[in-house]
Amino acid sequence: MNRMLRRGLLATAAGTAAVAMAAGSASAHHCFIPMYNLNGPSSPNWFVVSAEMGASFPDEEGNPGYVAACPGAADAGYAALEEAGLPVGIKIFDKMTIGDPKGKGRMNPNGANGKGLEYFGAPSPLPDQMVATYVAGAESYDC
Repeated sequence: MNRMLRRGLLATAAGTAAVAMAAGSASAHHCFIPMYNLNGPSSPNWFVVSAEMGASFPDEEGNPGYVAACPGAADAGYAALEEAGLPVGIKIFDKMTIGDPKGKGRMNPNGANGKGLEYFGAPSPLPDQMVATYVAGAESYDC
């Protein structure tokens, strides 16, 4: 297995935690919404983590994350996500946890089902799947 691919896949193990920690003020938030398009309207109330950004986070040992070798490789990573029907990013609401504005740790019973509101601590595989698919797609491109 290619060293860069292996490193990228290792980054997915810490991907969920890294995404939550990288969110700054949103780090206390335990939920996110998958994004299937990065070109939507933006708002200062939302912190967006693209697949490319998520892959670039260091792993739990502090090894650098994955960076696509060229713009074509990054495009191939996003194409792989689209083909797999996976999100291209996630967004976290900055002001409060959606569905739990008082911070009591509640979870929406419809959350963590891969269709909308997801939780970092629940068994939502989307962040890890998103990063692993992006890395595999980007690595398959010959720069």
